[in-house]
Amino acid sequence: MPPRKILGDHPVLEVFGCYTVAEDGSTNSGVPHRSLAQDVDCRPETISQLRDALVKHHVSAAMIAQDRRKIKNLRALGYPIENANIRRFPTSDTTRKGNLAEVFLAEYICAASGANLPVYRLRYNPNVDQAMKGDDVLAFDFTSRRPRIIIGEAKFRGTPSKKAIQDIVSGLVRSHQAGLPASLQFVADRLYEQNNIELADRVEDCSVKMAQGRLDLSYVGFLLSTDNSKSKVNHHTSAALRTLVMISLGIDSPGNLVEDCFNGIEELTHADPD
Repeated sequence: MPPRKILGDHPVLEVFGCYTVAEDGSTNSGVPHRSLAQDVDCRPETISQLRDALVKHHVSAAMIAQDRRKIKNLRALGYPIENANIRRFPTSDTTRKGNLAEVFLAEYICAASGANLPVYRLRYNPNVDQAMKGDDVLAFDFTSRRPRIIIGEAKFRGTPSKKAIQDIVSGLVRSHQAGLPASLQFVADRLYEQNNIELADRVEDCSVKMAQGRLDLSYVGFLLSTDNSKSKVNHHTSAALRTLVMISLGIDSPGNLVEDCFNGIEELTHADPD
């Protein structure tokens, strides 16, 4: 089964597709695998689109406006910005790497498959320097007669390893064995809070559709690492799930990419556009 059966075609004309090249194939165990490689001539564009996505996933426009008002008021009173106690993005290197992989996977799944990410879960993380619990990606496709949920598991590794790939697959297997995704109610609750009642009802109704056997679940594992990612994924992925597809993204110096994307991002969102 080619990766496009689950993911759709590589989105060459859309964000998170136009700055990478893709090759569809299969792992040694027969799992569909889409390997991505960065177009090195487009690294500045890659950083720009990733920074925009990181901002979108971590903070809403309302949160940014609220922070800017708080900073402006404190400065008017003579307090430095540090006293505002505002931090929306992680400073922990490990958390930054994990968040970058998660955001890339979420954006790529939506761009390629047409599925919808109704809630940006990183906005709700009570501790920005710790990894958030729950499904890394939960995307929904309600365009067909049978609704579909795409569950994603993302890992960043400075060097690709067998254990990282095994952890990706085992995490998705646990989700499959549990039945409904762990974060389904979290997504529905956030939508109800936003007064997006119709979509919240459709998300919550997935539990009923699951019991009726009328819900499709697809699983996507993602490894962001070095240029050797493709061969490692091909060699170490087990065929543990029928509807599993793997994505790898090989980047030269992936740690530098994380630094380039996050450095200065807090100041960027706090800056007054006027």
